[in-house]
Amino acid sequence: MTLTRTLMATSALALCAGGLSAQEMADEMTLVSWGGAYQASQQNAYVAPYLEMNAGVTATWDESSAEAVAKLRAMNEAGNITWDLVDVVGADAIRLCDEGLAMEIDHDELLAPAPDGTSASDDFGDLIVSDCFIPQIVYSTTFGYRTDVEAWGGAAPDDVCDVFDLEAFPGMRSLERRPINNLEWALLCDGVAKEDVYDVLETEEGQDQAFAKLDTIKDSVIWWTAGADTPQLLADGEVVLGSTYNGRLFSVIEEQDQPVAMLWDAQVFDLDGWIIPAGLPEDRLARVKDFLVFATDTQRLADQAKWISYGPARASSAPLVSTHAELGIEMAPHMPTDPNNAANTFLFNYEWWADYRDDLDAKFQAWLAQ
Repeated sequence: MTLTRTLMATSALALCAGGLSAQEMADEMTLVSWGGAYQASQQNAYVAPYLEMNAGVTATWDESSAEAVAKLRAMNEAGNITWDLVDVVGADAIRLCDEGLAMEIDHDELLAPAPDGTSASDDFGDLIVSDCFIPQIVYSTTFGYRTDVEAWGGAAPDDVCDVFDLEAFPGMRSLERRPINNLEWALLCDGVAKEDVYDVLETEEGQDQAFAKLDTIKDSVIWWTAGADTPQLLADGEVVLGSTYNGRLFSVIEEQDQPVAMLWDAQVFDLDGWIIPAGLPEDRLARVKDFLVFATDTQRLADQAKWISYGPARASSAPLVSTHAELGIEMAPHMPTDPNNAANTFLFNYEWWADYRDDLDAKFQAWLAQ
């Protein structure tokens, strides 16, 4: 089947799911994502192709995914939902769904099956962590480090706990300005067994233990809020070691050829995907549904992996992952799920964070202000 015929078939399926003719659908969408290399991969893999096959339709990006929960709460309160489709992490999808701010969907009714006929729900499998969540990628939050730090005497960090070792690896670090991952790493590096981390973190004493460990490096940390911050800080030499999403580090290492390497130890696996805000007008919802059928099909999720080193969420997409669209290098070895990179992973607990996020956000911000 030619590309044109494939796109036409996909569009026809989407039209069926949307329930309205193309003339009755909204001709613009506001898509919310994270900016940087990840958003560029979305634009290249499926937004630009979709707009090309739908003349007159426009898409505007809003880079506010990090604040999606708070902003959707405010929009709902005001009765004015200005976003059409929002990219969020799995834990935020669970929160938004529980609060009625995201629309529940039937994945098999809304989304395209795999090329062999496997239903969407079976193709995405366990990555559907909420009835409101449409998975896109498996990514990890991990560390990058400068490879030219003279003060390290030729050594390189190979253990996540090296982040807390200011004597062997002096220099500024960058960590995300939120409790997620930081508290888990702190407990791991304070002697808590991996399988006990969330049980310990549930207690007041465990939270105090994690913050006490973070206190040991607090004065040597620059706190980031955007995924592009750490790569830029590393490239500029403002930090020697920092956390961010593995795809952002791939970009600074492979695309920008900076003296930076990956520290995969205790990388935290996570999911990213779409939610549809609850309460969209019919014409906007129909456009979103039409777009989603195309943007989340097997080929489009595989295409996204040509632009960034995140694993596609569909099982049927994985065999289609090939080379980088511009560099020509094989992408599979750069995925967080590659066996050479996944020797010691930490599994993020989505439901736990959905329950505890608000309280620990407040406690984390209070700790930062001390």
